[in-house]
Amino acid sequence: MGEKYATLILLRHGQSLWNLENRFTGWKDIDITKTGEEEALHAGKLLKNEKIDIAFTSTLKRAQHTLNIILKVCGIENIPVVKNKLLNERCYGSLEGLNKSDTALKYGLDQVMIWRRSYDIAPPGGESLKDTAERVLPYYHKSIVPQLMEGKTVLVVAHGNSLRALMMFLEHLSPQEIINTELPTGIPKKYTMNKSLQILKMELMI
Repeated sequence: MGEKYATLILLRHGQSLWNLENRFTGWKDIDITKTGEEEALHAGKLLKNEKIDIAFTSTLKRAQHTLNIILKVCGIENIPVVKNKLLNERCYGSLEGLNKSDTALKYGLDQVMIWRRSYDIAPPGGESLKDTAERVLPYYHKSIVPQLMEGKTVLVVAHGNSLRALMMFLEHLSPQEIINTELPTGIPKKYTMNKSLQILKMELMI
């Protein structure tokens, strides 16, 4: 498989206000909570020795705020940071802002779980995970892969579903497997790669 050449680290933003309130967030620009800030601080301490060269994030403040805390903790506030809406969270359409329990009462739990957990069924006016992957993966190949090909350590701070779309590709997961895969807030997932960007090792940094 070859020797270690590049490192990719994925991190879901710290707890947001609407995570706390159990609401569908999606494209709504909601910031992180005090707990979210603490999660970001902890992630920063875990990443301090990783020698991160460049960071990518979304255009949403909960991801950017998380990243800014990490950069400060690591003392690397001057590294390049690329912000792009293609890394934004999955759009939940007309469900955005609604409490998940209330939504289950309104539409039925089975229907809400189909919207939340199926791979290719989108909520009204929103995106499925498949739709999300169709914007995240081309961006990964165009913008992130070239950095990895240079042997860099790349940090991506984004969202539950945009990162799950990436994990599905990296880990060769089926639609059924990705449905049952979660990335907790504030816990870095590290992929060590060889020169062909094959994964030599992956680990949750806890």
